[in-house]
Amino acid sequence: MTAKRPVALVVGAGDYIGAAIAKRFAREGYVACMGRRHGDKLAAVVDEIRAGGGEAHAFSLDAREEEQVVERFARIEAEVGALEVVVFNVGANVSFPIGATTARVFTKVWQMACLAGFFSGREAARYMAPRGKGSILFTGATASVRGSAGFAAFASAKFGLRALAQSMARELGPQHVHVAHVIIDAGVDTAWVRRMIEQGGRSVDSLPADSLVAPDSIADAYWFLHQQPRDAWTFELDLRPSVERW
Repeated sequence: MTAKRPVALVVGAGDYIGAAIAKRFAREGYVACMGRRHGDKLAAVVDEIRAGGGEAHAFSLDAREEEQVVERFARIEAEVGALEVVVFNVGANVSFPIGATTARVFTKVWQMACLAGFFSGREAARYMAPRGKGSILFTGATASVRGSAGFAAFASAKFGLRALAQSMARELGPQHVHVAHVIIDAGVDTAWVRRMIEQGGRSVDSLPADSLVAPDSIADAYWFLHQQPRDAWTFELDLRPSVERW
């Protein structure tokens, strides 16, 4: 192993939430490992973490492929360090009218948002449970608890991911592995969300203050969950701005 420090792995490390989580744990002394389908897109995040004195590693990983997930987890354990935190953050937020939702679309969304979560959660448990420690954190969404028009595929997958997290929490809690599900019930301040708002005819600058959730604020919540004492663990944490309707 090249490091004795604990490792935090973000599966689905995008440019915003995933990157912010990785940087947050790196600031706390964790080795930040990140995986996404095109690992080369993580170069800037890796450079930023290393420039700040942290350690970071990027991997190309298609979280829908079981063999890839198994191999990457084993590689991190063997070459980097012991996994103490695994965050499943793969997104699949797409909208299709039910009549236009093909079997291919439905299956692909389910593979990304649910099946991939099972692969990552299972492999994390296989390493953490024998050690009797660790956190497995799943990123949810409004669709995890409420299906909306046009989101049959996405909501079905997110409902499934939430059920997976519940089952894992009940099984692994007595083994001192903390499983939590984070519902992000709001728009996140990303380039994509800003573009959607503008295309909808609204100016982002006209929104009330704090209308969009900052990725760094989300990352703070993940760190909070990981730091909770065992006698007061949170299973589900929902995040939304003070101005959000719910």
